[in-house]
Amino acid sequence: MRRLSSIMAGFAAITVGSATAAPFTYVNERFGTVCTFPDDIFTDRQPEPENGDGQVWLSADGASLTCSCILNIDNDTPKGFIAAEQASKEQSYTIAYSKTGKDWAVLSGRKDGKIFYERRLFGRDGVIRTVWIDYPPALNSKYDPIVGAIAGSLKGP
Repeated sequence: MRRLSSIMAGFAAITVGSATAAPFTYVNERFGTVCTFPDDIFTDRQPEPENGDGQVWLSADGASLTCSCILNIDNDTPKGFIAAEQASKEQSYTIAYSKTGKDWAVLSGRKDGKIFYERRLFGRDGVIRTVWIDYPPALNSKYDPIVGAIAGSLKGP
């Protein structure tokens, strides 16, 4: 219950004065992944891929949110994921922050000119659950306060 309270508090800065009373909770039917976010910001739901591995939402101001899942067929770990990302040679990709726990990893930085925040959960069920949020740097005062709450809402069954 404490976690839900902190998620709701994270959204309070954005939803105060808006028409939306409660955030939207997405549940992925294939993997049971859950992600909660303000649907008055991420309003443009993209078509779900045929394999049912997740969903993408876009905002009117150029941000995007992805909640997705993959099977962990390579037995990847949080530390292995971070190490691989830090070794990336992709020109438009820089990592400013990374942290791992027993079954999770977080990355933040810039990709293709946008700020990104990614959280991955490595489930005992062999599924990696991911939330990815990116937004233009000029909008960091709008998105920085809510990315932690959105990422913290990511969970599996």
